[in-house]
Amino acid sequence: MSLLQVEGLGISFGGVTAVNDVSFALETGKIVSVIGPNGAGKTTLFNMISGVYLPKSGRVRLDGEDVTGLRPDLLAVRGMSRTFQNLQIFHEMSVLENVIVGFHMHERGPVLADLFGLPGSRRRARAAAEGARILLERVGLERAAEREAGALSYGALKRLEIARALAARPRVLLLDEPAAGCNAVETEEIDRLICEVAKTGVAILLVEHDMKLVMRLSDTIVVLDHGEKIAEGDPAVVSRDPKVIEAYLGAGTTEALHAHG
Repeated sequence: MSLLQVEGLGISFGGVTAVNDVSFALETGKIVSVIGPNGAGKTTLFNMISGVYLPKSGRVRLDGEDVTGLRPDLLAVRGMSRTFQNLQIFHEMSVLENVIVGFHMHERGPVLADLFGLPGSRRRARAAAEGARILLERVGLERAAEREAGALSYGALKRLEIARALAARPRVLLLDEPAAGCNAVETEEIDRLICEVAKTGVAILLVEHDMKLVMRLSDTIVVLDHGEKIAEGDPAVVSRDPKVIEAYLGAGTTEALHAHG
């Protein structure tokens, strides 16, 4: 059984169909990328999978459990985390504190212990701080732990958001445009990080416009156009698909597709 199963998801807004009957599966430790021209429905699909939108049709299953429409916090407890196209960073908090926030999903201590700073609460706080430092080292930000997050470069903020998502100990990680706005060096760092995370057994669902990055990373690519799935397969197969090439004509992306054909 696949870790994540997307079964016939669909949604409409104001009578206009945004996503229609999209299905695919994601296995442990694999990377599936969702691509398509602007307006294809990629982020809308992400929002349905991650509980931001309630699908009009279809189901989302996580390790066999129907989790369709569950709130993002409840999905996080079950092992699904995500990042956002628009950074959701607390800019006035320290880099370390931003990652510590991600550990709160797994804290189960009594409220009174936290309120009065009892020993159990202090132990959890120490454990979260230690875990956060380990994650910052993993994403190459350990030296920036005490800095204000807003002082980081854009690429570093992208890695910080991934570190915070990893703090929730996900089995499935959804990354929405992780390399958007990054320069070549920052994109290479994101590329390396995503590969390392997948090697630990985390299943990764990726939306990304950088076709070179997508072609390098992906085990499987799902292609959307006008809310419909028009292709699915490994990078070599997808890059030669006539429907995919037609969808990208005039979008400046065909060269990247052909380069991996």
